[in-house]
Amino acid sequence: MERIIVIANQKGGVGKTTTTINLAAGLAKLGNRVAVVDLDSQGALTISMGIDPYIVRPSTYDLLLDAEVQFSHILKNSSSGLQLAPANAELIAAEYKLYSASDRTSRLRKKLQQPREQFDFILIDTPPNLGLITVNGLVAATELLIPVAANYLSMRGVRSLLDSVWLIRERLNPRLKLLGVLPTMVHPKAPHARSAIYEMQSVFKQKVFRTYIPYHEVAATAPAARRTILEHSPSSPVATAYLYLAKEVSHAK
Repeated sequence: MERIIVIANQKGGVGKTTTTINLAAGLAKLGNRVAVVDLDSQGALTISMGIDPYIVRPSTYDLLLDAEVQFSHILKNSSSGLQLAPANAELIAAEYKLYSASDRTSRLRKKLQQPREQFDFILIDTPPNLGLITVNGLVAATELLIPVAANYLSMRGVRSLLDSVWLIRERLNPRLKLLGVLPTMVHPKAPHARSAIYEMQSVFKQKVFRTYIPYHEVAATAPAARRTILEHSPSSPVATAYLYLAKEVSHAK
């Protein structure tokens, strides 16, 4: 059965895009059919997969705003074996254009329900806010993954995010469940990182992934090379961590 996972956190710089693309690559490496959806107008996921967000057409903007555009119409192939629904800068305007629509929160869900090529996983990357674009991702998904940088300030925003998420689940998407909280940018020897992970575990219990993503410069160099970390530096600790995470996600109930 297809699983649709939205990666969200209203705080920026916590590794949402890095997690989306490299978890997807790990799931594909395990033999799954995987698509990734870029809902961020900055197009970081699109850039990381070697596509120019300034010129790509059609995009997720068209998917949300044009009734005739289906999910399969915008998918692009990538060298990593993933299918990409790219973003471009027009998404900035989508927020305003959707505002007056009666179905403004469910446009993406409707498009993902249309007849199309089947995937085992669809991963949705969202912007660092809880605007209408992110809400579309949360309404379309069946599972939520929250990347949280292993520091005190990142932890502070997670509870407010979940308050909003549970309101969305109650009113708009009763299927949505918390897949897990993912510690990212972990300095293994740093006391503050251990404290942050301990706090995550004390609050979210078994919903904190056993895998954590270590801090490493390869997270910055791989996007510059327009490759996933699993392609760019397959023996790095970050690549290993994302492959472990893919296995953990695959086995999650």
